[in-house]
Amino acid sequence: MKNYLLLLFLGMSISTFAQNRTVAGETFPAQLDIKGSKLMFNGAGLREKYTLDLYVAALYLPSQSMDGAKIINKDEMQAINIKLVSNKVTREKFNETVKEGFAKVSEGKASESEIKKFTGFFSAPLKDGDDIQLIYKPGKGTAVMINGSYKGLVEGLEFKKALFSIWLGSTPADSGLKKSMLGKV
Repeated sequence: MKNYLLLLFLGMSISTFAQNRTVAGETFPAQLDIKGSKLMFNGAGLREKYTLDLYVAALYLPSQSMDGAKIINKDEMQAINIKLVSNKVTREKFNETVKEGFAKVSEGKASESEIKKFTGFFSAPLKDGDDIQLIYKPGKGTAVMINGSYKGLVEGLEFKKALFSIWLGSTPADSGLKKSMLGKV
């Protein structure tokens, strides 16, 4: 009987750990499998501006961490998954906000040509329900996927540091979102 209860408890613990996470009405998988590399859900939060809900962003890492600076500077597979929850997030506003974010980053470097290349991946109109994945691959760069479609890659670790610094750096776009993505909330 003891063994049965122990197995039942362990089975429940494992299945609970592997369940999807729902944040602000958006569901994220507990784990991402990117070409054989497994990334764990670290945290997620809602990005709001002027009382408008804009998007929910989730951070995925090889192992959980609450240290934004270490995450930014690590040369390992990482991903940010953004799910738009408003039609107010247009392609133009998204690209403008990204450019503003790069101007304020505390870590990494992004050249004008890299920023132009990155924003060029967002040439189609954006809408509520769109799913954006920013996936950093060591030795390659940061790939952009929109609704499961590969848009392109910006090479280099320094660009990834700057990009991830927009959300996780010492001067993030939204400090509450940063805390949530780091699992501190």
